[in-house]
Amino acid sequence: MDYPEDLRYSREHEWAKSEDGRVRVGITDFAQDALGDVVYVDLPEPGTQVTAGQAFGEVESTKSVSDVYAPVSGTVVERNGALEDKPELVNEQPYGDGWLIAIEPASLEELDALLDSAGYQEHLQSS
Repeated sequence: MDYPEDLRYSREHEWAKSEDGRVRVGITDFAQDALGDVVYVDLPEPGTQVTAGQAFGEVESTKSVSDVYAPVSGTVVERNGALEDKPELVNEQPYGDGWLIAIEPASLEELDALLDSAGYQEHLQSS
């Protein structure tokens, strides 16, 4: 499994990456592996307000439907339209083309409360 050092991680298995004042969000390699083959992704429209720790969408796989949680609070400014036709990108490239949404955060300080790569791996081992 891969856990890039330049990302922050939630205990609910989302990753967050700060990019030019925005935060790009997706699910981790661990999460996509646990879900199995992703067949549908339900994401909010741009302009939607999200709250850290609250569900903002769903990822449906051949095994189950799972909520996806916002790692930071703010406004959705972009959603990954490619997932409408190719939801399997979540499995194939969870840290690349399989990203879910981009958020304009209310505060970048919320990123500091998330786990770093080592902390996330420790969380996985203790779960």
